[in-house]
Amino acid sequence: MSLIEAPEQAMRLARAICSDVSLYNEEKIVRAIEQDTFFDSLRAELEEGRDLYRSRVSPDLYGRTNYYDRAIVDVILRSKGHVKSRIW
Repeated sequence: MSLIEAPEQAMRLARAICSDVSLYNEEKIVRAIEQDTFFDSLRAELEEGRDLYRSRVSPDLYGRTNYYDRAIVDVILRSKGHVKSRIW
């Protein structure tokens, strides 16, 4: 399988990975947001996703973009804006 070189494809991949993380960890995410421990509580899941993303995207594109980090915010956190939290 060839590495992704196109920014649009890389963004789509990052969003799909984060969508899966969100889907399979719904309760954990809600609890982590409520307790303001999101990045600590989901460290393993987010790093697994990042490793998958890194393995599929060209090193040049990976090194000069932050699509995966943006997808964490846009796909996972933004969709949980209704969850009561001290952070928002």
